[in-house]
Amino acid sequence: MSDSLWGYQPSSGHIAGSDLTGYSVEATDGSIGKVDKHSDEVGSAYLLVDTGVWIFGKDVLLPAGTVKHIDAEDRKVYVDLTKEQVKDSPEFDRHAQTEDPAYHQQLSAYYMAFRVI
Repeated sequence: MSDSLWGYQPSSGHIAGSDLTGYSVEATDGSIGKVDKHSDEVGSAYLLVDTGVWIFGKDVLLPAGTVKHIDAEDRKVYVDLTKEQVKDSPEFDRHAQTEDPAYHQQLSAYYMAFRVI
């Protein structure tokens, strides 16, 4: 993963300005949902993933640094996390936490535990 969780890895294939809305999101062990919203903001890039019925409609915010690869042809985003890691991520409230620095810090602490160095 990149040094910053809130930026896309150079090897991910991300192109600034690309619309990832609607792309399927794949964990290392299967599908976790679809991109509902995303941000390319430097230092605060993320994917908001609608997990649908998989975890009872829970939305999750994934820092862009968790993105391993983007396949534009198949409209899929691959993240370097398991389904369980995503399921156990800190609770997300889309109306209050998308741009909340304290929530970003909480997510950083959670996802940093899974970084391979």
